[in-house]
Amino acid sequence: MSVLTRDEAQTRAQLLDVHHYRVDLDLTTGDETFGSRSLIRFTARAAGDTFVELKPETLRSALLDGEPLDVTTLDGNRLPLSLTEGEHTLRVSTTMRYSRTGEGMHRFTDPTDGESYVYTQLFMEDVQRVFAAFDQPDLKAVFELSVKAPEGWTVLSNGITEQQPDGRWQAAPTPLLSTYFVCVAAGPWHTVRTEHAGLPFGIHCRRSLAAHLDADADEILAVTKACYDRYHEKFDEPYPFDSYDQAFVPEFNAGAMENPGLVTFRDEFVFRSAVTVTERQTRAMVIAHEMAHMWFGDLVTLRWWDDIWLNESFAEYMGYQTVNEACSDLFPDTWIDFGVTRKSWGYEADQRPSTHPVAPDPEAVPDTASALLNFDGISYAKGASALRQLVAWLGEKDFLAGINIHFKRHKFGNATLADFIDNLAAATDRDVHAWAERWLRTTGVDTLTPRLEGEGTQWRLHVDRDGSRPHRIAVGVYDRQPDGELALRERRELDVPQEAPAELTGPRPALVVLNDGDLTYAKLRFDEVSQESVLRGLSRIPDPVTRAVVWNALRDMVRDGELAPADYLAVALAHLPEEAELALVQGVLGFARTQIADRYTAPEERPAALATIGEIARALLRRTEDGEEPGLRLTAVRACVDGATTPDKIASWLDEGTVHGGPELDPELRWRILARLAVLGATDETAIAAELERDPSATGQEGAARCRAALPDPEAKAAAWSALFDSDDLSNYLFTATAQGFWQPEQADLVREYVPRFYEAAVALGDRRGPAMAEAAGRYAFPAYAVDADSLAVGEAHLADDTMIPALHRKLVDQLDDLRRALRVRG
Repeated sequence: MSVLTRDEAQTRAQLLDVHHYRVDLDLTTGDETFGSRSLIRFTARAAGDTFVELKPETLRSALLDGEPLDVTTLDGNRLPLSLTEGEHTLRVSTTMRYSRTGEGMHRFTDPTDGESYVYTQLFMEDVQRVFAAFDQPDLKAVFELSVKAPEGWTVLSNGITEQQPDGRWQAAPTPLLSTYFVCVAAGPWHTVRTEHAGLPFGIHCRRSLAAHLDADADEILAVTKACYDRYHEKFDEPYPFDSYDQAFVPEFNAGAMENPGLVTFRDEFVFRSAVTVTERQTRAMVIAHEMAHMWFGDLVTLRWWDDIWLNESFAEYMGYQTVNEACSDLFPDTWIDFGVTRKSWGYEADQRPSTHPVAPDPEAVPDTASALLNFDGISYAKGASALRQLVAWLGEKDFLAGINIHFKRHKFGNATLADFIDNLAAATDRDVHAWAERWLRTTGVDTLTPRLEGEGTQWRLHVDRDGSRPHRIAVGVYDRQPDGELALRERRELDVPQEAPAELTGPRPALVVLNDGDLTYAKLRFDEVSQESVLRGLSRIPDPVTRAVVWNALRDMVRDGELAPADYLAVALAHLPEEAELALVQGVLGFARTQIADRYTAPEERPAALATIGEIARALLRRTEDGEEPGLRLTAVRACVDGATTPDKIASWLDEGTVHGGPELDPELRWRILARLAVLGATDETAIAAELERDPSATGQEGAARCRAALPDPEAKAAAWSALFDSDDLSNYLFTATAQGFWQPEQADLVREYVPRFYEAAVALGDRRGPAMAEAAGRYAFPAYAVDADSLAVGEAHLADDTMIPALHRKLVDQLDDLRRALRVRG
């Protein structure tokens, strides 16, 4: 299959105006394939040769202006066209294959009740798996979809759908859309409908999740309506589509997809088991993120994929900011969670060899395969951080004024980085172009360190910068009180680099925190006195955002080899049991468990690290015995399970169906415990099968696959490996679950023989199953716990394989860099 290059897209955009698609889908032809017919009306500005893209199981026929084309000329995914100047119609009739990888038209049969569902995910170049198209974002057109579906199904699409007398479902014509936004979701959906601001709103899930969606419907719809209203206060352009549906679909690869009028979400957001408020907040943020795309991405779309950050960074920033503003009664401060979870994603991505600018040069994104690699922590978290810094520097009024100019000038069209910066510049006297060059066209993370000079009550604060970006930051100056509290003396804004040192009056502060409030994107360090205050008194800092900034700094110091992993755990043990902010507890425990204990700590020291994590978790359990902090208690229970080194306690919980003092074990906790017992060799196939009979849902199937792969038995490992790499029977989710169970730090000797086998197996899998499965293999099936020089050498040798598809190569580059870092930290 040929990937589309930027040059080819530019040439085709100069040749064609695409006006209208009529797409007819037949979903009644069986479980493996579906029928697809498309009629495309377009204009050629001059005579010339071009092509239309499609990836059919069978190309039945193609007619250009009524004349049949030779279907044998289909070359991979390209059907050549020779055009005269003027108007044209192209009719293509195909049989297409359903996907089990979350790409194209994904088909899923629910093991709970046997009902089947299909939905499209057409991002980047997967529309070609569903119908023939001129597949590039700047050839927008009107789409009319008609779908023949089995009896009892409901069909959802970008516009309002109606069932016709012949049983087909007809969707209303869309405004001008890029091809990758077209969406169909069909099946016997459970639906909750309402109306808001004169528009129909709906939320949908598979029938087996109906009770769980109903339980959360009020919250989901309240968040949706609040964000909708807030965006209408921010944006001059009204919501541009005829309805707003949100479908929670099975086995979805991303968090969600911003299809206009029909946003698709992974249906783990329909919670089957107890969750914490931060997990509900994440769902709210994703709702707000995808809604922001209705304007930035859907109404105004990138011209080529080098500007994907324009979509994702903006939606990421707006998602957090808008939930913070519109849903503060439910979620008091979303930026804490952003700082401790999402932002670290950006920092880590930006320090790898694969880093790239937020806005890469067009030449760096020559084709769709390279563009797919940029959906990472840089395009999302770093880009959102850059925009937050821009708002701090520019002011929100001017920022929104520039955004509204952008929408007005380019609505239902396409725009570039240059357009965006020009439109921001039109709303301010600030030099936005220079800001963009320093922030958006560069890579890496600046490091800011405070340095104090003086004595007595007169001090001068210097901010040393290792890097090149300008920063607008707040500096928090704290004094230690007699009770140990670190009280804020003052917070002042500074520009870095400084024109002159900041003058401080009063005794030498106990703590100076740069980037207090977390408004810029930079790694932070402490002066010697401040670092001692942090280690002794982190939990006594009053502001949770400031504590998040400090925890992130400590995390970075561990990763950079400046703070020993054991010292980080000691700080966590000293301060986490007193932490009131749930997002911080979850973030710190997550880093401690998955990075420090599992990767940064040598095998002989790992039991002590797990013991410390267990001690923190038990302290949190004692603190929450009164039932007043259920989210914190759930977090502590999860940490106890995941870090258990002996099976007795957690096995007793599973046998009794409850944790003493609560909570009762729901399906998520039961599978979590059983997975840990499998790792410890304290369960077997009989117990796994019994649990699967108790919970035969799709999530239960994944839990069983994870447990079976985790059993410390050579035959179990061989069976899991064969399922992963020797056949293509596993769906994307079952593949991920199996891979998650396979590699365990406790089982390093048992799986050592599979480490060198991984690379050739993953390359072959990527060739057979495509980029989504290759990315899953690189992320979840990589031998991350084989932290040794031999494993690194084996991996580096395979990076020279030029047959590896780009999605896998990029993932392995990142994984091997993380492995190098783990070795350095251990050293």
